[in-house]
Amino acid sequence: MNKIGIFVVSALFFISCNRKIDAADIDKMNGYWEIEKVVFPNGKEKKYGINEMYDFFQVKNFVGIRKKVTPALDGSYFVNLDAEKVTIQEGKDKFVVHYATFYSQWDEELVSITENEMVLKNDKAVEYHYKRAKPLNIMKNGKKTQ
Repeated sequence: MNKIGIFVVSALFFISCNRKIDAADIDKMNGYWEIEKVVFPNGKEKKYGINEMYDFFQVKNFVGIRKKVTPALDGSYFVNLDAEKVTIQEGKDKFVVHYATFYSQWDEELVSITENEMVLKNDKAVEYHYKRAKPLNIMKNGKKTQ
């Protein structure tokens, strides 16, 4: 009985980890994201401790932008004028994020997304694992950052 219980719990865990992404989940992309690690097809990982830049997504009705932003010590962000145009297409059992700039275009598959974690995979099977970024708050003496 003990082995069956472990099997059932393990199966439920793996099923819940591979939850299908809904169209409503796309709204979870909005906001600031910090790269946590990159996983290469051979299984090797590159972990990031401190990031100088975050990705900011603003998507509505499957169209939006992605910008690179730099967190400031007062909880705000330095933003430049450059932005990547983002369109999201729903395919068979997956969502593809299409990026376009004046110079280039590329796609990434949205592998998973929750309120606090997101995984994108490019055409070379490199996975980018993000965590929801929180603003730095060093200069405001502990006051809540807006």
